[in-house]
Amino acid sequence: MNDDKRNPTKPARQGASFPARLDRLAAAPSTARARSGPVPDAGMLRPQRLVREAREDQLRAVAPQGLGMDSQRVREAMVQRLHQAGLVDTRVAGAMARVPRHLFVDTALANQAYEDTSLPIGLGQTISKPSVVARMIELLCRPTATAPVQAPRPLRRVLEIGTGCGYQAAVLAQLAEQVVSIERLRPLHDKARENLQPLRLLHIRLIWGDGMLGHAASAPYDAIIAAAGGAQLPDAWLDQLAPGGRLVAPLERVAADGSIGQVLCVVDKLPDGSVQRTLHEAVLFVPLKSGSL
Repeated sequence: MNDDKRNPTKPARQGASFPARLDRLAAAPSTARARSGPVPDAGMLRPQRLVREAREDQLRAVAPQGLGMDSQRVREAMVQRLHQAGLVDTRVAGAMARVPRHLFVDTALANQAYEDTSLPIGLGQTISKPSVVARMIELLCRPTATAPVQAPRPLRRVLEIGTGCGYQAAVLAQLAEQVVSIERLRPLHDKARENLQPLRLLHIRLIWGDGMLGHAASAPYDAIIAAAGGAQLPDAWLDQLAPGGRLVAPLERVAADGSIGQVLCVVDKLPDGSVQRTLHEAVLFVPLKSGSL
């Protein structure tokens, strides 16, 4: 905001305003007045100026036409690219289209919010690529091979390990009845709460704690999704997964050349309590760590 402070002791700049020009014109020789025509009356000029200013205000009030970060068309363009990359589930596509991803990244990176890239969110953590978020949630919703009807699995109570900035929790909340999200880093937990507040998603519960322990108080969960990967899936996650539930998480895997990478692991918990695991494409997530800071 600019402060318009005038110095009463400073002389006015000569020839700075329109009335000053009228004064000089009125004092000019009659020949100048003849060439210039009749001098407008100041009282007549005021209504004209008010009309002009009102018109300028009206033009400024017109909503800008464009594709800003808050435009639904920008998110729909992102979803279209996700479809082209293989996203099939229309419910997941709709959820991705409804969540404004630019609200969850630093303002300096907002122009990259809808690109298919991970972005830093501080403390060595990142917001996952939109394609990875969509893929993992689609795997959560995919029907099991033994399902009598091959319809998408409903998401009722979901546990998210690693809240981060809160973006994936917001997408999950478009599909699930309840989302419990746990974050071990207190500054990120607080940041996620701040990011999610404008969306008023009352069925998200944010927990600050050790994600490797899950959150037994709200168990069992029919879906668990993790945004960090380790060499093993913690027993607590499998214990808190309900029979018939599914877990999707990155898991470390040793390649043929001895290098260690990560792949998406899907775990289905059968009604008898046994589990079935399937491995999918390679991914890159931050390492899974214990404790809370």
